[in-house]
Amino acid sequence: MVRNRADLSADLDIADEAAEAEPAIAWNARDYKPLPGVPDEMMDAAGDVRPVWKPFLNTLSGMTSDDLAERFARADRYLRDAGVFYRAYDGQDETRSWPFSHIPVIIDDKEWQSLAEGLRQRADLLEAMMADFYGENQLVSEGFVPPSLVAGNSEFLRPLVGVDPPGGHFLHFISFEIGRGPNGKWWVLADRAQAPSGAGFALENRVAAARSFSGIYSDMHVRRVASFFGAFRDALQSDLLGGDGRIGVLTPGPANETYYEHAYIARYLGISLLEGEDLVVVNDKLMVRTVAGPMPVSVLWRRLDASFTDPLELNQSSRLGTPGMVQAIRAGNLTMVNALGSGILETRALLAFLPSLSRRLLNEDLKIPSIATWWCGQEQERSHVADHLDRMVIGPAYSRMPFFDDAGQSFTGEKLRARRPGAVERWLKQYGSGLVGQEAVTLSTAPAFVDGRLKPHPFSLRVFAARTRDGWRIMPGGFARIGASDDVTAMAMQQGGRAADVWVVSDTPVARPTLLTQESRVPRHKPANLPSRAADNLFWLGRYIERAEGNLRILRAWHGRFAEVDDREQPLLAQVEAYLGKTGIDLDDGALPPSLLRDIDSAVFSAGNIRDRFSPDGWLALTDLSKSARRFVDVVQPGDDAAHAATVLLRKLAGFAGLVHENMYRSTGWRFLSIGRYLERGLHMTRLLGELSGEDAPDGAFDILLEIGDNVMTHRRHYNVNTDRLTITDLLALDPQNPRSVLFQLNAILAEVERLPDRNSHVQMSPLNRETMRLQAGLAVMTADTVSADDYARLVNDLEALSDCLAQNYL
Repeated sequence: MVRNRADLSADLDIADEAAEAEPAIAWNARDYKPLPGVPDEMMDAAGDVRPVWKPFLNTLSGMTSDDLAERFARADRYLRDAGVFYRAYDGQDETRSWPFSHIPVIIDDKEWQSLAEGLRQRADLLEAMMADFYGENQLVSEGFVPPSLVAGNSEFLRPLVGVDPPGGHFLHFISFEIGRGPNGKWWVLADRAQAPSGAGFALENRVAAARSFSGIYSDMHVRRVASFFGAFRDALQSDLLGGDGRIGVLTPGPANETYYEHAYIARYLGISLLEGEDLVVVNDKLMVRTVAGPMPVSVLWRRLDASFTDPLELNQSSRLGTPGMVQAIRAGNLTMVNALGSGILETRALLAFLPSLSRRLLNEDLKIPSIATWWCGQEQERSHVADHLDRMVIGPAYSRMPFFDDAGQSFTGEKLRARRPGAVERWLKQYGSGLVGQEAVTLSTAPAFVDGRLKPHPFSLRVFAARTRDGWRIMPGGFARIGASDDVTAMAMQQGGRAADVWVVSDTPVARPTLLTQESRVPRHKPANLPSRAADNLFWLGRYIERAEGNLRILRAWHGRFAEVDDREQPLLAQVEAYLGKTGIDLDDGALPPSLLRDIDSAVFSAGNIRDRFSPDGWLALTDLSKSARRFVDVVQPGDDAAHAATVLLRKLAGFAGLVHENMYRSTGWRFLSIGRYLERGLHMTRLLGELSGEDAPDGAFDILLEIGDNVMTHRRHYNVNTDRLTITDLLALDPQNPRSVLFQLNAILAEVERLPDRNSHVQMSPLNRETMRLQAGLAVMTADTVSADDYARLVNDLEALSDCLAQNYL
């Protein structure tokens, strides 16, 4: 059935909201029942609401279910509009919306300060362990750590032994997975020192929660987290070497499950997001390839596993790293956050030895204990595990994951006994050095909304510590992982778990810090210092967007005429359809063929590679365009229906272009984006003129050219004659004032090229500048009566060669 214009417009206006509509939520605090024998964050053992929760619950109790649902929808809308996602590796490798649990976990500030003190102690302990493992190795020689847990550990990187990090510190940013046990005390479930993730998601959780409960949030004196990031940024800047280095976030790329966070953190702190291919080591110094040439990098906040950073000295199969990076560190020219090799600190078996290590290295007991752990490589500990299997979880000794995150590698003692009846001790002895036993924990619960009700679900906290100029600082919050059910092993997000904000509540008003600092303390990078990879993605983003627009304009014109004649064999329609076929668009596949999505998807991909340089509004506009195009491809019919759909998509493209034009800083990145658009528009119009403006053009060809070029009214004002080949050529090819003409594009390209950084200052004119000027001058001296089909064909080849020339010079 043909759908009318109103149907399509309604789809665009409400489809997204309808898909995300929230059900009404019935609020009834009396329905909340803590689990028997399990401590709860909101309710005490007597069933009374804890004081720190009362202001929050009192406010919620006064809300209607509709009001509460609207607040939750507000948070979901923010996260959706901001594009917050994580990648699920479940066979489909797809991105998923961030699973937000709307009710925050609330903790009293006095308790938090005690917790923070214990975590600072633990951070000092981990730093001391790193210094020993990669230094004098006394912990092994004195018997405090079994040799196999170091020497046999894949995370122990021998090329880094004896390498002192610049500034003297191995660890700069770490996190801890903690939980509250049945006795009400906090445990550390896991340490994260390799490339801790989640800080960016914690920031987004905070924004979403604050928008849901804006009034409550302000009134409850919730501690802010901006000062935590500001202090860490200042510390990173203090580690710059020689005053000329740069700070970068090293990411594995868009395919990584937490890439959104990498881009968000880089944008939030105002530092560069870099991939391994952006970097090169020259004379033992790490350099970023920019369009102005190599520029030094002094600090890298690493977000990929250490072994992948340098295929020359570490993992030879890695395609994510940069050859020579270890040598740059060895030479003292690069500060790595955190130091390569810090993944060894995450080894599960080391938890068994931390109490004695704390006494040995810090001369004090651990203030926050680890979850009880026994390494089965020792006879006494192995026997203890075998004798208490009913209370144990057995897992790999070298695992770096908490037992609820290790995708089934761990199993309970009961399952072990069921698998190997009568042979448990022998099995543990045979494989004990590779196994640990951990106490099967019962974590405390926190409230989550499930099916319109508050229900207690187990949770853990991820808390972050940053090294600042004043020592370790603990983020006043972090984020909570809320289990999908009563099962503690179902807290991983891959298994349905959700993330909640953590509110540390003070008795007194709290400061409202900002990341703004004195200008003299903020190094302003020159606009030319744009990584070549980013420039490449911006250039192709411009090309793909313009290509999609050009194809949509052709399709709209074709369908508008098809609606009038209903005959695809009519000469003009046949010729335009044949032209579309040359571009890969086959109308036999549908009114708006799926191949139309190719360029839009490519634009989204290019923008996704530079999320740190892309505004949230621009990203939202682009993804909205993609979603709308996909809906239309499946439903529109040939003729007026498809013409209207193309008009809607063109409006969305215009909205995206307007956002870019009005909001994007006029730096080098803008120039590459603009050059891509001008080049593609010039190619589009040149090809069309070559196809439809010849002497053998079918009836109506000149009119459809004007329509595609959006120049119908302009032609009427400028020429007192009917359309003909000369007026079409003059207006669409040679008019320097017409933003759709070929000459206008060449003029614009030349203007932007002249402002690009000069990588060959000793040369009078760059090859790109020279070639652009040649094309511009060649077309500018032509007249309408001298332009031939051969000229258009030659110009197409020259414009395509111009793209190659730009790539050779800058990309």
